[in-house]
Amino acid sequence: MADDINFDEGGAEGAAPTRRKGLGGLIPGLLKWILIALGAVILIVVVVFVTVRIVSSNTSQQTAIPVSDEYHVEREELDWYSSLDTIRTRTNDAIPATVVAGVRLGYKKEDKATASEITARRFELIDYLRRYFSQKTIAELQPQNEARIKIELRNGINDEILSKSKIRSVLFEQLDVIEQ
Repeated sequence: MADDINFDEGGAEGAAPTRRKGLGGLIPGLLKWILIALGAVILIVVVVFVTVRIVSSNTSQQTAIPVSDEYHVEREELDWYSSLDTIRTRTNDAIPATVVAGVRLGYKKEDKATASEITARRFELIDYLRRYFSQKTIAELQPQNEARIKIELRNGINDEILSKSKIRSVLFEQLDVIEQ
């Protein structure tokens, strides 16, 4: 009896049906993977949407703060060194004009180191200011150039005179250009 069993692939009646190879098996497999990918994308979109809704409902609503023309940034409060003598010199023109300048130096409030250094270098500062104004012409010392002059003086004093500290601002108590 054991001899009657046939182990051939194609000869048995109860053998499993064979799969069809080719184009017919490719379409159902491809369709299955497209549906899985589409389901994953939908799941991700839903999770992100729900998460954003939960997070945004827990935060307070912020509105823009209107800024008017009257709003000004609060300026730093400075101490002023006012013990420099009035500077008198002549301009660098063919017909020189006389320059009279009263300069005040602003530094951080209650900064004792800067005040001490300015006091120690007082004569160097006066000499620097005299040289600065004597190198300028009448046209360079016009009122519309005053902001640029202040910046040049501040940067020059910080770079050339002061070593341990810095001044923040320069003001003119007096800046007169007297032509001959």
